[in-house]
Amino acid sequence: MVGPFSINTYLPSFNEMSLVLGTDRVALQLTVSIYFLAFAFMSLWHGAISDSFGRRRVVLVGLAVYALASLGCALSTRVEHLWILRAFQGFSAGAGIVIGRAVVRDLHEGPQAQRMMSHVVLMFGLAPAIAPLIGGWLQSAFGWRAVFAFLCVLSLSLMVAVFIRLPETLPVSRRQPFNLAALGRGYAAVFGNLPFMTWSIAYACMFGAFFLYVLSAPVFLMHHLGLGEKDFLWLFGPATIGLMLGSALAGRASHRWSSARTVKFAFMIMAIAMFYNIGVCFVLPPGVGWYVIHILVFNLGMSLAIPSLTMRGLDCVPTRRGMASSVQLFVQTGFNALIAAVLAPCLWGTLLELALGSAALCFFAGVGVIVAQKIGRKSKSLRPE
Repeated sequence: MVGPFSINTYLPSFNEMSLVLGTDRVALQLTVSIYFLAFAFMSLWHGAISDSFGRRRVVLVGLAVYALASLGCALSTRVEHLWILRAFQGFSAGAGIVIGRAVVRDLHEGPQAQRMMSHVVLMFGLAPAIAPLIGGWLQSAFGWRAVFAFLCVLSLSLMVAVFIRLPETLPVSRRQPFNLAALGRGYAAVFGNLPFMTWSIAYACMFGAFFLYVLSAPVFLMHHLGLGEKDFLWLFGPATIGLMLGSALAGRASHRWSSARTVKFAFMIMAIAMFYNIGVCFVLPPGVGWYVIHILVFNLGMSLAIPSLTMRGLDCVPTRRGMASSVQLFVQTGFNALIAAVLAPCLWGTLLELALGSAALCFFAGVGVIVAQKIGRKSKSLRPE
């Protein structure tokens, strides 16, 4: 949950931050892009390091660095300070989500692994709803610095919880050597695995269709829909309900439906949400109720698909699951950085542009899934008996 908290908690503070730091929204938007770039770069290494040194200690070090960077953000006096410290937040925040996925695969197989991954998605889905509520309350009561102080306290609390409750799940006998030659061969194998990369890109596009609205939240809610800094629940509430419903459905479907059937049904739900959203933009004036329904429906479909897409990708590289999890997150976060820096500012001008951009990303995700499935079937047919 640290990743979503790092973004959504301080979005309601943008207006005050621009005044206090004497900067504009573009410079503040860079704090999001820099975070994503740092997150994407370091996400490549969290899993590989944990493949060599174990899962637990990497999470602990990441949380310690994140706590120090959050404290620094709370004490910043210039936006340039935030740029540097947000980079350190990005370097460290990905340890939990990367290694969490690997831990699930360390412990579970088959439908049980998919069910456990749906629980991970459920917890992940709570963060976008909780974060802006906490951020809006802290902003109103104490100002923007309290938001980063909260992130510092959160990470320190998680350090204690991990230290006490998280066991090491990767035995020494299953660890990989940590040297440049071994890492080079590992990354070459993972990046060169066409089915894995196709699943990863499809996941990134699918998540990006929703995340475009997250990154555009201040403009989408406050400018287009006329809401205030305490009203971010109008976006993140439906998003969370959809994620929770989809995660619960994914857990139940894991023992009844095949992965392919689950993904097909999920994309049908997402397509319905996108057609609805575009139609609303054409026929109805801006209004909160009409313009957030599609978020709930889309996220229901997305969270239903996430466990299957994640597991199908990781299963393409069974001996390098930590590294594969890193690369999955690298692809997703790198794409999120592109959305933050380029797509969101270009598309948030009108509600229709946001809707069409989101629909295009969902379409590319669907194409990616179809291609990945075809590549997988072809690879199986070419294997020797």
